[in-house]
Amino acid sequence: MAAINSISSDKLHRLIGTPGCPLVIDVRTAEAAAALPALIPGAVRRAHETVRDWAAALDGRAAVVACRKGSELSAGVAAWLRSAGVPAEKLEGGVEGWAEQGYPLVPEAALPPRDAQGRTLWVTRARPKVDRIACPWLIRRFVDREAIFLFVAPTEVEGVAARFGATPFDVEGVHWSHRGELCSFDVMVEEFALRGFPALERLAVIVRGADTARPELAPQAAGLLAVSLGLSRMHGDDHEQLDAGMAVYDALYRWCRDAVDETHDWVSHTPGARVKA
Repeated sequence: MAAINSISSDKLHRLIGTPGCPLVIDVRTAEAAAALPALIPGAVRRAHETVRDWAAALDGRAAVVACRKGSELSAGVAAWLRSAGVPAEKLEGGVEGWAEQGYPLVPEAALPPRDAQGRTLWVTRARPKVDRIACPWLIRRFVDREAIFLFVAPTEVEGVAARFGATPFDVEGVHWSHRGELCSFDVMVEEFALRGFPALERLAVIVRGADTARPELAPQAAGLLAVSLGLSRMHGDDHEQLDAGMAVYDALYRWCRDAVDETHDWVSHTPGARVKA
């Protein structure tokens, strides 16, 4: 059982990737972060000395605070946040304890530059279908929950990336794009070192099958393509489509994690129904 006002790595690992996951705040000192230059998936770096300045920006959202070993540094910041009305817990064992249990860490070197508000900024082609919704979902759930996405004409991606400091993805000739038989989603799972979430590996096969016209890779691939094309017809605004698509991938991720062995048929879910011998 976790100590008072704390959360275990096991429980946090189950929460990461879900819409209700608390914000993970990394308050390690510069020296500790340099010794292990990686982040718990979805975490943001904040200085413990300036908690008075950034606490209000959380606006009451739940938070998990992680320092190097889960000691007084994270305990103090979590206590300060609670005094400011933010439901906050410290991570037992800290970032090092998380790593010792074999849970994934996102290499900071893999992360694109952040803007003045600490957000990553991405740009891709407009009218997304599969990869260009799946990748933003992955980024917001496992890398940067505040990430900003720009959708522009294909001929404008390069120029917008250069002028606005955005990172291009899912376009030809850039780092974050298809590689061989892998789609952009596959590449991000690999580059962000997220293989420690087995459900993501299962989901990646479904996305790859839907995005590269290989529905034989997974039975769910054809369904994902159908839903994706339907969403693109329903929404003329790419950001509205992204918002709707987030729920689709949330559901697929939970199926990949928790429900692959569950079956459903009309008889078994009908009250009083009997199965014939």
